[in-house]
Amino acid sequence: MHITAATAAAVAAIGFGAVAATAGSDPGQSPLGLAGESVPPPPPARRQPNVVFVLTDDQDVHLSSLDYMPLVKKHLVERGTFFSRHYATTAVCCPSRVTLWTGRFAHNTNVTDVSPPYGGYPKFISQGYNDNYFPVWLQAAGYNTYYTGKLFNAHTVENYNSPAPGGFTGSDFLLDPHTYDYLNSTFQRNGEEPRSYEGQYSTDVLAEKAYGLLDEGVKSGKPFFLVAAPIAPHANVAMKEVEPGRPNDPDNLPFEFTEPIPAERHKQLFKDVKVQRTANFNPDRPSGANWIRELPQQNGTNVEYNDHFYRQRLRSLQAVDELVEGLIARLEAHGILDNTYVVYSSDNGYHIGQHRLQPGKSCGYEEDVNVPLIVRGPGVAANYTADGVVTTHADLAPTFFNLLGTAPRDDFDGAAIPVTREEFEIVRDAGERREHAGIEYWGNAMGEGIYNRNWLEHNTYKALRVSGPGYNLYYSVWCNNEHELYDINADPGQLYNLLSPSNSTLAAELVAAGYPASKVAARLDALLLVLKTCASETCRRPWTQLHPDGSVKTLADALAPRYDGFYEQREEAARVAFAYCANGFLTDAEGPTWETHGKPYGGVYMRDGVRWEDWV
Repeated sequence: MHITAATAAAVAAIGFGAVAATAGSDPGQSPLGLAGESVPPPPPARRQPNVVFVLTDDQDVHLSSLDYMPLVKKHLVERGTFFSRHYATTAVCCPSRVTLWTGRFAHNTNVTDVSPPYGGYPKFISQGYNDNYFPVWLQAAGYNTYYTGKLFNAHTVENYNSPAPGGFTGSDFLLDPHTYDYLNSTFQRNGEEPRSYEGQYSTDVLAEKAYGLLDEGVKSGKPFFLVAAPIAPHANVAMKEVEPGRPNDPDNLPFEFTEPIPAERHKQLFKDVKVQRTANFNPDRPSGANWIRELPQQNGTNVEYNDHFYRQRLRSLQAVDELVEGLIARLEAHGILDNTYVVYSSDNGYHIGQHRLQPGKSCGYEEDVNVPLIVRGPGVAANYTADGVVTTHADLAPTFFNLLGTAPRDDFDGAAIPVTREEFEIVRDAGERREHAGIEYWGNAMGEGIYNRNWLEHNTYKALRVSGPGYNLYYSVWCNNEHELYDINADPGQLYNLLSPSNSTLAAELVAAGYPASKVAARLDALLLVLKTCASETCRRPWTQLHPDGSVKTLADALAPRYDGFYEQREEAARVAFAYCANGFLTDAEGPTWETHGKPYGGVYMRDGVRWEDWV
């Protein structure tokens, strides 16, 4: 493939890998004309593009919800690029959204839950992000910014203006406690008081607000960034009457989760559809680790209800499907569709029945963390699936910066995603490619249906997804220090934990990606030790912390036999472990870190008192 200088420079700049420009194509050189001829003027600069971002709530990839959205398929999938290996780094709403809007992982934002003291809008404010996140930065770059729908959890009718979210030219936010009540939503426009829309369908109300904000953006004459964030297909959450001052009771919460509610016009759709009966759906044998391994198999009545829950999710997404078509139609009517990036994603994924789990999220398994990402816009390939490069929500803010011509920030943990096919394939085929996603979670989990919705404690874990040529792996360490390793190419349902103490197969016979499982796990544990507290460049290129000489850039490099002693034969090596299970990011609970136990003092990085790269 011929690589133009401009493309090579762009790919190097976005941080997903370095590509050498072809000889004689220095992008810093001006073209030279023949003697006596003038250099032709450069082509006119393209108008700054707009962005319309549709951000759903709890939408899956692996339960095939996109297959039931024909208008998203028509306008986005068939006219844009689907990024198949895109991951939410925290599988719950608020921490994931803060990562998305700051470009920083939750261990750096310290917004790790959906409500105080460890998360929610009040935590976002107290951490100082209200004047230091994406919309504020974008306004400084000359863009108008608009938002309607859910911003963060615990953004309420009481705290909506104390302070108001910073950085928006125009806004109309959904507010708690009625954010997830499909037929009783409360919105708050600009500086006005909250307004109830009881009896109206939430996504339809939001659609009209999104269209109005789009019109405002066009009329302003400035480039704009518009977010439409409906609640679908999140569960319906209705508040219950409670006695004032009553303490929280996990068995009698002040709200009730039930299946999503569709618009009246969609409630009869998909009558015979059921959750796909994959190998990991309500399996006969327990799977997973920690509390998940103790779950009982669901009975027929439970499974039937979960199929109903699934159908309600699909039905609730139909109004979102219509919203996407409405936005496309208005962009086209304004004559700006060809100069607008339309992006579609979700804050996190979802499971229903996999590993015997009740409807919900909060786990590190593929259903919960692999989320949709679709991009349509200038230069983006149509009807193309971008597979082979791992991307995360921490990459979205840098990606928007890159698309809009804004220099990346030094404190971004993520890097801009290559959205054109040429750039993507260069990165995919390069020697240094993005193949990892660090995944983290703190606190509790719960089921969101009507069965076994117990409040499950000790759901804190660190995990790692690594996917490259010849390997596709998931590695995790729970706060009770149980470990998991799955070879997803051989075990797509993540049913057979290669590190389970109950595994009857001899350890020497366990294989992941064609290598002994212990050999793979040693590499992944070292990589996770770096990623669990990484920041900025360390998050983007973690292998350089382990191998500063640059000899290792991928897991394939690290699996070379010459590194066996480095990773596997050091009993005193620092390993990922927790001191105890905490519900938030508490440094004394986090256990060994790269900065304290690896980088300065050795551990796995030393041999005979000499740093590894010096010893080599």
